[in-house]
Amino acid sequence: QVQLVESGGGSVQAGGSLRLSCVASGYTSSSYCMGWFRQAPGKEREGVAAMRRGGSSTYYADSVKGRFTISQDNAKNTLYLQMNSLKPEDTAMYYCAAALSGRPCIWVPASEYRYWGQGTQVTVNS
Repeated sequence: QVQLVESGGGSVQAGGSLRLSCVASGYTSSSYCMGWFRQAPGKEREGVAAMRRGGSSTYYADSVKGRFTISQDNAKNTLYLQMNSLKPEDTAMYYCAAALSGRPCIWVPASEYRYWGQGTQVTVNS
């Protein structure tokens, strides 16, 4: 059973930075896409970034390109999301998720992510 636990959220001023972490357990396969998603109150869930476990190719939503960086430390089974130049519109609950898929992760929709963490809140104040 795959388990994901996020941490690192908080409240920050616009222009600031945060780094989210997601510790994964229960799997070691490189067949998983790992993604960060977010959902703000009253809005639909949005894919933020994704990469394959053990891979190097990364994918980003246009809204975060150039500001956010997804990375991983396989030795620690941890996925990261470095968020810089934060904007008030980045305020949301952020979730880590895993999908078992052999396709390029950019093609894997949120509906195919089977495993989700509990989320960590990010609040950006203007």
